[in-house]
Amino acid sequence: MLTREYLLDLAKEYGTPLFVYDGDLAVARYRDLYKFIPCDRLQVFYALKANYNPGLVRLLRDAGSGIDAVSPAEVEYALRLGFPVDRIIYTANNMTDAEFKRVARTGVIMNIGSLSRLAKIARDYKGISICLRFNPDVCDGDSIHTMTGGDLTKFGILLDDIEEVKRLVKEGDLHVVGLHEHTGSGLQHAESVYKAMRNLMKIATPENFPELKFMDFGGGFKVPYRPDEERIDYVAMGKEIASIFEEFCSSYGRKLAMYFEPGKYLSAECGHFLVEVNTIKHNRTRVIAGCNAGFPQLIRPVLYDAYHHIENLSNPAGEPFVYDVCGNICETGDRFAEQRELPEIREYDILDIRNAGAYCYSMGGVYNMRTMPAEVVISDNRVVSKRARKSDTQLIEEIIGECE
Repeated sequence: MLTREYLLDLAKEYGTPLFVYDGDLAVARYRDLYKFIPCDRLQVFYALKANYNPGLVRLLRDAGSGIDAVSPAEVEYALRLGFPVDRIIYTANNMTDAEFKRVARTGVIMNIGSLSRLAKIARDYKGISICLRFNPDVCDGDSIHTMTGGDLTKFGILLDDIEEVKRLVKEGDLHVVGLHEHTGSGLQHAESVYKAMRNLMKIATPENFPELKFMDFGGGFKVPYRPDEERIDYVAMGKEIASIFEEFCSSYGRKLAMYFEPGKYLSAECGHFLVEVNTIKHNRTRVIAGCNAGFPQLIRPVLYDAYHHIENLSNPAGEPFVYDVCGNICETGDRFAEQRELPEIREYDILDIRNAGAYCYSMGGVYNMRTMPAEVVISDNRVVSKRARKSDTQLIEEIIGECE
């Protein structure tokens, strides 16, 4: 756990806005899953899209994690960081022919989520090994924008299309070594996990897929974002997951590996986004605390109406007041929090926006030509990796140079 004093020291040394990642906490969350799910064939693949900071990813690599990649660049990135081919799985969405060829050359196992792509593989890549992604007909998650199962989603092959899948697999002499499903991010109900698993298992028979080596149940493990939010009982969930899986393996006739692909669960809580307040404005019914960063640097509140807990590191014992914590971008919706009670905020106070380790920097941009913040990764109470913030001049030169 990073202390308030340490975070303030980092803000002073590296400036703000600043992302700080507690690498030890990310590794601890990775190891949690092996404690929660009592299966000796469990393999965890970190969803790189959540946070691709190389210092953080290297710590997870050294702890034993694999990588769930969703683009050719993510595959290449994982290989460059030293992940072996067999610890990477590529699950693309609407991949192009060129992307497929590029990843196929690496030898990384590919997770195929459409009949269209499967038909092309059967025609042009006969005899290769693949994984198939199915829509589990279960919809769950903390936002409609992050639910990846059910009728409205673009992800996965319908379970109803199993006969067409089998025809294409036979036509291409393909080796289906894995099946995959994912219901959504920030799962709200344990029963959704169990139901999705069972739905996939209904088609995972030796008659349909005799060469299976693993079953991949995606990610989506929920973490608490609010201080009063209770943690999910993952010990109980893990026991049920293991029980369902072992029962399936018994009926299948062989012990398969179990894959999960968490992103948020490993990286969200390890992240702190430190910003400095530069303006206090009283607008009749609102008190606005204006910061030196905006939604392009942490987009989740404006994109998903997501909640991020905020602490006033500089004045934690101040008298509480209600604030709109706003950014510096030319958009009315540029708020990190609205009508949030916080200890009195003064100009130049440092605020800590919590749970900023997943889908924050990785979804960031340079709207209004404001560069992305610096990042530091902490392990054993020391900085083990840092990335400096680009200067405005560097950003301008980069943009102009790309167009010449």
